Amino acid sequence: MKKTLVSALTAALVVGAASTTFAAANPFSDVPADHWAYDAVSTLAADGVIEGYGDANFKGDKNITRYEMAQMVAKAMAKTNVGGNDKALLDKLSAEFADELNNLGVRVAKLERNADKVKWTGEARYRYWSYRDEQADGSKKKANVDSLQYRIFPTAEINDNWHVNARLTGKTELSKDKDTSRDDGNMKLTYIYADGKYKNFEVKLGRQNLYSAADEGMVTDDYFSGAQVTFGNKLKAALEAGRWNINDYGNETVTKGAVRDAANYQGIDLGYTLGKMTMGAAYRHFNSDVFKTAIGYDGKTDDANIWSVGGRYSFSKNVALAGAYAENTKADAYKKSGNVEVDYKDANKANKGSWGAFVAYRHLGSNVSLMPTYDTIRSANNEKGWDFGASYIPYTNVLTTLGYFTGKDLATDKDAETLYARVSFFF
Repeated sequence: MKKTLVSALTAALVVGAASTTFAAANPFSDVPADHWAYDAVSTLAADGVIEGYGDANFKGDKNITRYEMAQMVAKAMAKTNVGGNDKALLDKLSAEFADELNNLGVRVAKLERNADKVKWTGEARYRYWSYRDEQADGSKKKANVDSLQYRIFPTAEINDNWHVNARLTGKTELSKDKDTSRDDGNMKLTYIYADGKYKNFEVKLGRQNLYSAADEGMVTDDYFSGAQVTFGNKLKAALEAGRWNINDYGNETVTKGAVRDAANYQGIDLGYTLGKMTMGAAYRHFNSDVFKTAIGYDGKTDDANIWSVGGRYSFSKNVALAGAYAENTKADAYKKSGNVEVDYKDANKANKGSWGAFVAYRHLGSNVSLMPTYDTIRSANNEKGWDFGASYIPYTNVLTTLGYFTGKDLATDKDAETLYARVSFFF
């Protein structure tokens, strides 16, 4: 059944009584001041209950649908100061248009849910490195790197179990006054993967994190394209297979000009939690011709078979001791890595004033620690020595970090030193 807008005002006048005594300025040219509905139209327009047709006309004699009337009733129902006879009339109207109001409510709920399905977070970070390496003549060579990076993390919900996660990254190298976005586009897609979570079971498909959890990132903290299946509770197992971008391989002794195709990759990572103790063991296999040209290989082997073990014990909520060991059984040199670290407290970006610090001794062979997680170890990662770091949260979602490494290059036995600083803004 259809009504005209003017006749519908007889019911909608309740909004005028519920909101204001005096009519506002009339926005519609086709409703003159002497029209019987002038006050009502002006008040309803001021309250946002009616909007007209976008051409300064109200068109009061135009037929409207039940849905259009229901929209007016819904806006009247949103008023909080309705009482007496007006409330009774509004109840009758809501009962009359119950089906339409219900459908409108479903539409709004679906729209809000769809909006909630995609969430965006991000990070703007500045990082600085100063590498100071001893040369053959005893002098020190300094190399500084400072960069700005902008990260966007969209997360989309597919259903209760599945989500899609991604990261977009833009970077500018300040030390070279070089905007890398001009070479690679404004933003690069660092990773994107579908993540399905079930009870004690998880599946990831796509380009995703390649993190050696058993040794807390001593072997790898990068990305690979493929699949990961994780299952278990206290004892967890992660099975991975895919391809890793061998261009990320940090061994500076690899022959220049070597063809660097993606390496085939398979891995298994086991983790166990028992009270204050966590333990892990892992095996990872990489296959690429690049390994044939790496110093520390025999020139024939194109495999890297890497075993690692690690553990962490929390003495209290503030103090923890961690250790790890890894070995590449296919390499002849620079094939072992080890790490011992003491952590004190933690810098939580959500807690202003929180801070944390660590001290560690690391021995990182370049043929086993292919892409380690440590900020103060350069990409060559063929070094051993002491690593110190501290982080502080001066304001909520602002992280500051300082780091210092001092040690030796495993190939030359020359001094190696790194200063590191970082400031991150999370949003």
